[in-house]
Amino acid sequence: MTQRFTGWHMATILITFFGIVIAVNLVMARFAVSTFGGTVVDNSYVASQNYNRWLAAADAQARLGWVSKVRLDPARRLALLVSKDGAPLANLTAQGLAIHPLGRTPSIPLTFELSSTGALQSKQTLPAGRWRVQITLRRSVDTVKLNLPVQ
Repeated sequence: MTQRFTGWHMATILITFFGIVIAVNLVMARFAVSTFGGTVVDNSYVASQNYNRWLAAADAQARLGWVSKVRLDPARRLALLVSKDGAPLANLTAQGLAIHPLGRTPSIPLTFELSSTGALQSKQTLPAGRWRVQITLRRSVDTVKLNLPVQ
């Protein structure tokens, strides 16, 4: 003997289906809200107004011929080596700011000192994770601004 398919069966199927869809949406929404710590830019219009200035700064750095390399040492301090034509630059000062990409932790101001290897080394250490480092390099009247990712 077979059972008849009634309206109660259809109601059970629909309620179960939409219950699963709603539960998955709620879980995904919770993950989305709990894992995103902030905005990349607060105002995209203002960021677009700075775009030409950023291009000009990159062009100025290219004209100077400075090549910069940033790495983290085992103590998680930044080591910054700036060279021109393969030789390290002398009389160089640097100042920076380490920014967490999603704003989860406060930004860390960075000061640099000359290390025994000839590189500029930050006095501050960076916590584990990804960071974006904004560094301003000065030598005499020349200034270069770097915006670099660090892990």
